[in-house]
Amino acid sequence: MIEQQKIQYISQGAKPEDHLTNIQKVCEAGIRWVQLRIKDVDFETYLQIAKESKKICEAYSAVFIVNDNVSIAKESEANGVHLGLSDMNPKDARSILGDHSIIGGTANTLQDCLLQAENKVDYIGLGPFRHTETKKNLSPVLGLEGYRKILTELRASACQIPVIAIGGILESDIKNLMENYVSGIAVSKLLTQNLNLKTTVDYIQALLKKA
Repeated sequence: MIEQQKIQYISQGAKPEDHLTNIQKVCEAGIRWVQLRIKDVDFETYLQIAKESKKICEAYSAVFIVNDNVSIAKESEANGVHLGLSDMNPKDARSILGDHSIIGGTANTLQDCLLQAENKVDYIGLGPFRHTETKKNLSPVLGLEGYRKILTELRASACQIPVIAIGGILESDIKNLMENYVSGIAVSKLLTQNLNLKTTVDYIQALLKKA
């Protein structure tokens, strides 16, 4: 389901409802993989926004996953979940969500990547590439050299799990990232605050197809 999706949009919004607005906009612009990421809200609010987000994504045949919360993912009938290193073990999430669900896992080091491979995630979100204000308690920034080193060693270990770059990525970073074994990118601010959204999405998708 995610094999052809090289851009993941991680939702942003000052209010829960803003996430819906931004998800609608990026889907209209051509994004087909969305992660709903809401922090500091109660369960019912998160679930409501998740269900509405799923409807939007379904209308555009977009893959919809939920950040962190397996219960929200299950009740909203999301396509999957993205889990941080301190969240539920991906194997446990798989047992709850089923074999057809997409399970993504965060990584910051080679050891994290190998752990996520053992946990049989469907993709690894490796980062951050650079400093980003969208996440608290940020792990050490990797930069291009960090990606090059980790992914060279990871591929040498015969791990074939797709690795998605994440964290403060700009348009100018994409070509170099894709040349270093990255399978795709996850972005948030780059699309949320973009005044030329359709043009940017088209440009990024063209870059990724060439990689």
